Amino acid sequence: MTDKTSMPIQVYSEIGRLERVILHRPSIELENLIPANLEALLFDDIPYLEAAQKEHDAFAQVLKENGVEVLYLEKLAAEAIDNGNVREEFIEEWLSESGLEPGAHYHAVKEKLTAIEDSYELILKTMTGFRKDEVKVEEGTTLIDTLDRDYPLLINPMPSLYFTRDPFATIGQGISLNHMYSETRKRETIYGKYIFQYHPVVKDNSVPLYYFRDESTYIEGGDILVLSEDVLAIGISQRTDARSIEKLAKNVFEDTDYSQVLAFLIGSNRKFMHLDTVFTMVDYDKFTIHPEIEDQLKVYTITSQDGEVKIEEETDPLEEILEAALNIEKVTLIRCGDDDPVAAAREQWNDGANTLAIAPGELIVYDRNPVTNALLEEAGIKLHKIQGSELVRGRGGPRCMSMPIYRERF
Repeated sequence: MTDKTSMPIQVYSEIGRLERVILHRPSIELENLIPANLEALLFDDIPYLEAAQKEHDAFAQVLKENGVEVLYLEKLAAEAIDNGNVREEFIEEWLSESGLEPGAHYHAVKEKLTAIEDSYELILKTMTGFRKDEVKVEEGTTLIDTLDRDYPLLINPMPSLYFTRDPFATIGQGISLNHMYSETRKRETIYGKYIFQYHPVVKDNSVPLYYFRDESTYIEGGDILVLSEDVLAIGISQRTDARSIEKLAKNVFEDTDYSQVLAFLIGSNRKFMHLDTVFTMVDYDKFTIHPEIEDQLKVYTITSQDGEVKIEEETDPLEEILEAALNIEKVTLIRCGDDDPVAAAREQWNDGANTLAIAPGELIVYDRNPVTNALLEEAGIKLHKIQGSELVRGRGGPRCMSMPIYRERF
C-alpha cells in the first residue's frame, strides 16, 4: 500500500483503487428517531439499530478484505480535539449549533458534556443528541425551557451521519467542507472542521479547503463526483445550489489543475436528492444511470476563461459529453432497472444506481437490486454484494456511506 503519511488526501477519480476511507458506524443516534421527528431528520422510516450495525460491519469487512484501510469519523474527531486541546472550544461550537437556546437546559447540557472525560464518548454523545429526561433542571426557569413539553428530545440526534459522503468531499488533494441543505444536517460538518484542522495526520499537511461550511449557499458531497484528474461532475439538485457549484468551480480552477466542471441539472426532488443516487462511475468508460432522469437532464460545462467562470449548456447526448470530457472513444450507460419503469423506480429508490467503486470495474452494491446488478455483471463489472435492508431506510447506498480519502492514481 502506498505511503500516505506525507499526503493524506488523494482522490483524482471515482474508480482508482481505494486505499483509505472514512465511515461512521450507526450508533445510538438511530435510537432517538421517532415518528415525530422523521420528516425533520430526513428519514422515511426507523432503522433497527442492531441489524443496521451488522449490515454496516459487513460493509466495512468487505472493504478491509479488499485492502482498504477503514477509518471511523467518530474516532478521528476524538483524536482531533485531543491533539488540538480544543475540547472546550468544540463543546461551545457544538452547543451553538444544537438549536438549544441559552437557558437552564443549555447550561445543564454543557455541564454534562464537559463532565465526559473520554473524548471518544464525548463525540458519540454529541452525535446521539439529548433526551429531556437526561437533563434535570428547575421547571419554569425560562419560557423557552418550558415550551414543547410533549416532544421528548432536547437536542435532536444526527442519524444521517453514517452517510459520510455528504458533509465533506475530497477533490484531488483537498477538501470541500460543505454547507448542508437542511438545518438538521448542517451540524454534521463540525466533525470534518475539527478533523481537518487538528487531527495529527492531517494538521501538518495543510489540506486545502475549496469550500467552507459557513458559506451562504448549500452543497453536499453526494452531488460531487471526481471523474478524472481535470474534470468534476456536480449535481444541481435538491441539496446543491447552482451558486455553490460556481463558487466551488472558481476555487478549484484557481488552486488546482482541474479545468472543467460538468453541472448536471437533475431537478429538486427527494427521490433524486443527490447526483450519486441516479448516476455513478463504475469503470473507465462505464456509468450507472437512472433512466427516469435522462429526458429531463440538462448538462452545463463550466470552465475558466481569463480568470472568470464560463458556462455553456451542452446539447449533445450524455454519452458524447462524457466521451469528450474524459477523452475516450465510447461511454456505456448502464440503466438502473434495465429500462423497465417499475424495476427502475424500485431499484433506484433502493440505491441500485448508488455504487462504490473500490477499483476500476469492481463495485460494492446492495444485493437487493437484482435487475441492475445483473446488468452490471453482464457488462463485466465485478460485484461485492452486501445486505442493506436497514441501512437503506436512510435513503443511501454504498457510495453514500463512504468518504474515500485516498485512491490510487492511474
